[in-house]
Amino acid sequence: MNRNSHIRAYMTPNEVAELLRVSPVTIRQWAQKNWIKATTTAGGHRRFLRQDVEEFARQRGIELSSDGPLRVLVVDDNRSFARYLADLLASQTLEIETETAHDGFDAGRKVLQFDPNIVLLDLKMPGMDGFSVCRQLKDDEVTSQIRIIAMTGYYTPENEAKILQAGAEACLAKPFDKAVLFDLMALDMTAETKIIAANDGTDRHAM
Repeated sequence: MNRNSHIRAYMTPNEVAELLRVSPVTIRQWAQKNWIKATTTAGGHRRFLRQDVEEFARQRGIELSSDGPLRVLVVDDNRSFARYLADLLASQTLEIETETAHDGFDAGRKVLQFDPNIVLLDLKMPGMDGFSVCRQLKDDEVTSQIRIIAMTGYYTPENEAKILQAGAEACLAKPFDKAVLFDLMALDMTAETKIIAANDGTDRHAM
């Protein structure tokens, strides 16, 4: 193996995160716990052998991004907003499959049926709220690797701290900037979506 091919065999944390469909923060946490093998460069940066990443994915039952479309479950009791957001994501150039749920119990059923990679989760819903849904998903080994991005029209620092402690990776205050959501999801917006985002800044549907 020549020097260049040796370099290409290693992946950055962001590349691993994209391949495993989790956040870079999660990759760093897994590396710190020695769950996934990593080496450290002279500059202090983590690098991962692709074969080690693929072996980790097999052991944990994690689907690689190359295995199929990204599946996103939108959970919100505001049905028009849930459908709007699902359609927005499905309209992107990347292959994305979307599904919606409108309360916590419906979310649990859809998670089992749809097997999402990412859940966009409203916090205030009738019955089981978003906090309970998040804790249940993260406490179950089968669903603990699902990325959860919280959304709420009742943002407070206390609510944000509570949902992050439950296992969500971010909490967006409605109405939120589409560009921020797409950045969190590591997605590229289409040209049309970029124009809309530039014109209105925030998502006026997300009330």
